[in-house]
Amino acid sequence: MKEVIHIYHTNDLHSHLEHWPRIRDFIQERKELHVNEGEEVFLFDIGDHVDRWHPYTEATLGKANIQLLNKAGYDAVTIGNNEGITLDYEDLDTLYRDAEFDVIVGNLLNRDGKVPDWLETHHTYETKSGLKITVLGLTAYFQPFYRALGWTIQAPLDELKKQIGQLKNEADILVLLSHLGIRDDELIAESYPEIDVILGAHTHHILQDGKEINGVMLGAAGKFGNFVGHMMIEVDTEKKKVVSKKAQLYAHDALPQSAEEEDEKLQWIQQGEGLLCTEVANLPDSLSAEWFEASPLPQMLCDALMEWCKADCSFLNAGLLMEGLNKGTVTRQDLHRILPHPINPCLIELSGAELKEIIKQTFNEDWPHLKLKGLGFRGKIMGEFVYSDIAFEEDKQRIYIKGVPIQPKNTYKLATTDMFTFGHFFPDLQRLEKKYFMPEFLRDILAWKLGR
Repeated sequence: MKEVIHIYHTNDLHSHLEHWPRIRDFIQERKELHVNEGEEVFLFDIGDHVDRWHPYTEATLGKANIQLLNKAGYDAVTIGNNEGITLDYEDLDTLYRDAEFDVIVGNLLNRDGKVPDWLETHHTYETKSGLKITVLGLTAYFQPFYRALGWTIQAPLDELKKQIGQLKNEADILVLLSHLGIRDDELIAESYPEIDVILGAHTHHILQDGKEINGVMLGAAGKFGNFVGHMMIEVDTEKKKVVSKKAQLYAHDALPQSAEEEDEKLQWIQQGEGLLCTEVANLPDSLSAEWFEASPLPQMLCDALMEWCKADCSFLNAGLLMEGLNKGTVTRQDLHRILPHPINPCLIELSGAELKEIIKQTFNEDWPHLKLKGLGFRGKIMGEFVYSDIAFEEDKQRIYIKGVPIQPKNTYKLATTDMFTFGHFFPDLQRLEKKYFMPEFLRDILAWKLGR
């Protein structure tokens, strides 16, 4: 006798709720279809459903996303880095309090060094025929950020090895929800043929028909809800052996339009904005924000960054600010609109010689016009660099900190954004010791400055 198991999966929605109505209606319709045909069906999300760029997510600190997953009928999720490190400890600890699905993460411990009571390291589902499907979950190893927030993130591949050793003889089918990225997924497939299916995320890769490695089928559905994944597993129930695996993606644009999707999308935005209407400050004058010339609001943010981090100097890119602030009342919604990024302040200690080389790299004439994606940036373009207590002569050969020439052997404290420490722009900042200020985002720092 053969049994067909259907798994529908989403990943890296990043709160692109404009795509959610069609996704929800589609997976609910498909689930009903399979149930009526007597087939097993599961709905899984592989993390980064939450992203605080959307006002509804920001205002509810992700709890609105959990309600959306509840209403769609999901069976289980794992967390991504956006759930894991863009919320403070208490907000993550309570994020899934009302979840009607399983949260599966095999490499996260709380501040007491224990598995949080809101998650499981794995979960086993049993089909009508008695097949045991064990689902594992792993999330990306962003150790410095989790540590700064009070969590312990464990090396995912080490934890996977332990779990596979314990579970491979107990489960008929092993499914991994992996928010690790395509390279780790490929490595896992090569190393653990015991796993039947890996549903991937994090690197936003698209596997249109899946990818089979060492007998393991990989599936992934890109980003932002552009696709919904579907994995079909056919099993010989007498031998309890997988006969075939097939993967496919459904493009969002090809899905039937949801009856009230325009109203729903607008409603989610309005609800979020309404909840964010708290006053932060009242400005006597407008503060403009220009990307390619000096303007007051980027300078104010850069100064605030230096003050908050108690640094000797700071720099950031003007493109972080989407627009300026008008005279009068400034609300949390205003700050969220102009600074939607989940970007944290960062403090780095370095020598004067190192600092000089870092500052010289900011003179790169190509960077201001760069269309930047990723690294937490939710804007459009990089923009010119803005400096606090950093100055230089016209030829830019002599650089000054607080009006004094940089001394090569002196130690300095530089404040900047966390996105500049990941190696993409400044490789040296990636290797240097640093302190991340969490859970504060740049908009929190600007709110603090305006409030003063």
